[in-house]
Amino acid sequence: MLRTVLILIVTLIVLPVVTFYVDDTQMTADQKSVLMESLYICIGFASGTFIISTLTRNYSQVDKIWSIAPLVYAWHIAWRGDWDPRLVLMAILVSLWGLRLSYNFSRRGGYSWKFWEGEEDYRWAVLRQKPEFSGKWAWLAFNLFFISGYQCFLIWLFTMPIMVAYQGLGTPLMWLDFLAAALILALIVMETVADQQQWNYQKEKYRRKNAGEPLEGMYAKGFTHTGLWKISRHPNYFAEQSIWVVFYFFSVAATGLWINWSMAGCLLLLILFKGSADFSEGISKEKYPEYAEYIRKTGRFIPKLF
Repeated sequence: MLRTVLILIVTLIVLPVVTFYVDDTQMTADQKSVLMESLYICIGFASGTFIISTLTRNYSQVDKIWSIAPLVYAWHIAWRGDWDPRLVLMAILVSLWGLRLSYNFSRRGGYSWKFWEGEEDYRWAVLRQKPEFSGKWAWLAFNLFFISGYQCFLIWLFTMPIMVAYQGLGTPLMWLDFLAAALILALIVMETVADQQQWNYQKEKYRRKNAGEPLEGMYAKGFTHTGLWKISRHPNYFAEQSIWVVFYFFSVAATGLWINWSMAGCLLLLILFKGSADFSEGISKEKYPEYAEYIRKTGRFIPKLF
């Protein structure tokens, strides 16, 4: 896992630099000002999550803003763009995504009136037991550079196609905008269905366990494997990644450039989800005897054809 984290941090530095180099467009002073404003907000989020998580020892503080920070960036840039139709459309889509994700996170106990509390991602507890993170300073550095720093910067970066759309301010909406909007709405529906299926399965499984009832039928396996989960091990992850890949195409529509610097965000998100899925599935294989067979038969993100 440490190796994966180091790779993620390196790519976070290298990939944006490479994409900035490939994209030879020049920002105006006004565009640079708007970009820096959003980056200062990002630094504020990263600093706040690091301080709160360190003081409370609840390291899911970034999870709480994952669905909120993009709304802040999107509406800030839409406002600075004088409510340009494309920027407003992008901000509305980000809001629909964020509200849905916030609801799903909330019902799992992620939020609390005491904002620093709430359910912590089980993977952080597992990771803290690893020998490489046994030292206090090792975990503190991991929290600073990865949990708080990397993730907050990544959230900012995968929302930045709206900043590139700001660079193409005034370009009329076109077919690519409408196609991207339709795809994002469809993917939000897909992610909603996948999360609901998982919620229903886990809720009934734990109801039976708490009531002392035997786990029979599909609940005997212990993990969600029906519905969308029958054709993909992570249909919600697939939809989540795809949303931000499609979101990138708004920047293409605005500028006419198929490759621009904001591409780094969705590419880094794909790398993050790959590492996250590796770690989660390693835990699941240890917990559930039939999970290895599930991996063999079912594609991770997209269905297996053979």
